[in-house]
Parts: sequence; C-alpha cells; structure tokens
Amino acid sequence: MLVAKPADDGFRVTDSFSRIVRLGEGVSASGTLNQDAIERTISALGVCQTKMRRANVVKARCVTTEACRRADNRGEFLDRVRDEVGLELEAISAKEEAELTLMGCAPLLGEVRPHALVFDIGGGSTEAVWIDMNAPGGPKAIDMVSLPHGVVTLSEDYPGGTGTDGAFEEIVERIDAGLAEFDKRNNISQSIAEGTVQMLGTSGTVTTLGALHLGLPRYDRSKIDGLVLSFDDINKTISMIDGMSVENRMKHPCIGAKRGDLMMSGCAILEAVTRRWSAGKLVVADRGIREGILLSLISEDAKGEAP
Repeated sequence: MLVAKPADDGFRVTDSFSRIVRLGEGVSASGTLNQDAIERTISALGVCQTKMRRANVVKARCVTTEACRRADNRGEFLDRVRDEVGLELEAISAKEEAELTLMGCAPLLGEVRPHALVFDIGGGSTEAVWIDMNAPGGPKAIDMVSLPHGVVTLSEDYPGGTGTDGAFEEIVERIDAGLAEFDKRNNISQSIAEGTVQMLGTSGTVTTLGALHLGLPRYDRSKIDGLVLSFDDINKTISMIDGMSVENRMKHPCIGAKRGDLMMSGCAILEAVTRRWSAGKLVVADRGIREGILLSLISEDAKGEAP
C-alpha cells in the first residue's frame, strides 16, 4: 500500500505498508485460493484500511493480480474483503497490470535508446513488456507477455527445492520457452544485438539481488531504486545466494524469513531473462504497479474525472 499527495514531480509518499501474504499459495495445483492464504491477506488488508482511514484518503484504487485471475473462488474472496475490510478490490488483467507497472517505472527509463524491455517477476506470474520509447506522449507498451510462473508457484512445483541444478535449469528452460514467441514477433533479440534496447527489472527478486550485490547490512530503497546491475554482477550474486542454505537466506536482513525459500525460483526466472536477452546490464526498480496506480489517479484528478 502507498498513500501519497500530489506534487510537482508526481507525488510525495506519506505512508506505506507491505506484507508478504502468498495469496496465490496452492492456486496452480487446486485452482482456488486456500483459506489460510485468504485469512493472511484479509489481515494485511485490514492494516491497509486502518492506515487509509487515519490518512483521510479521499481517492483510492485497490487491485489484485495473477492469484485472483486464476482462482475459481475469487468472487468469494473479493466479497469477503468488501464485507469484512471495506475495500473494493479489482482483479485486473495482465495487460493492465503491465501498463500500470510501466507507468510506475517510466521515470527510471532513459531516452537515449528507442526501445525498452521491462520485466516483473511476481509471486504467481512473470510479465515482460516491449516498449517504444519514442512514442508520442512518452513510453508506450507495444506488446507484452504474461507467463503463469512466479516465485511462489514455481516453489510449489519443485517442493524438493528450486536451487538444485536440475530444477534450476528446468525452470530456466520453461521460462525461456514461454518468452520465445514474444521475442520472435517483436525481433527483440536482434534489437538488443544492435544496442537499441535498455532493460529494467522490477520485483523482490531483482531488488534483493541489488541489496546483496551492494553488501547492504539491511535493505535501503534509496540505494536500490535506479541501481544499474551488470549481468556479471547478477551472475555472481545468484551464485552467492545458491551457496547459502535456506536457513541462512531467511536470516539475512536483506532477504528475510518470508522470502528465503523463494529466492532461487526468482533467480531462475531472472537467469532465463538474461540468457535470452543479453543486454549486459539492467536498471533495478523498487517501484511498479502501486506507483503507476497513484500516477493514474493523479492524472484523472488533473483531467477533472470523477473518482
């Protein structure tokens, strides 16, 4: 959750809240949201609602993504959130999710290269967006792909551990196969070979890698958002994480207890992205869909549109 006030340069955040709830836990196998995940999520949303009331929020948009897109019982979940918490959640499409993520990350994209490739590694899905940087009015999404593989779903698919050599490479191959047609129809690999593409990654996986690469004693957004990582740096950091036990990952202040068992599945997705698209470096974004939603709400107000 982000609460913000409009400012000359976009907005100023006045409050924020984040909690890992793993809403999509078990969805890939059962097709439904399980009750424990629902309870965890409703508890976290209750905290959001309390903070929103204290901040006297006058306009809000609350969205949910891949877990609810796939769940047969999403209606039941959305009804409970409305009745018990008082928030109206929207299950948005993968396309709108990608567009909002691009809107939130656009300030970190430079204008020198005509194309950009933005990817987002989520809990239940991974999105990649191909962007025209020279479009009238600013960066515009030309095409996107959403793969039904994220750090939570892949960890469930490989209960023996995604960090083993066989599992890691199998994940890389699965993700690469899912990206192949998107790559081909947009001629992305050729554009990268010609040096006309900048790459940006937004996700807990990428931001955590940035923090570990810098050797931070604890996560610091001000040092991560906008950080440029070379692919060599990424490979070395993935190797370092691979050499840690799950217990040590969970104890690391930049990873944490709720992400320790998910890191290698995220690293495998990132490995697939960097192998297919060898841009050599990427910009790390500690921003995304929430910032995109805020900017869209501010834009609606500026146009005089109704809440």
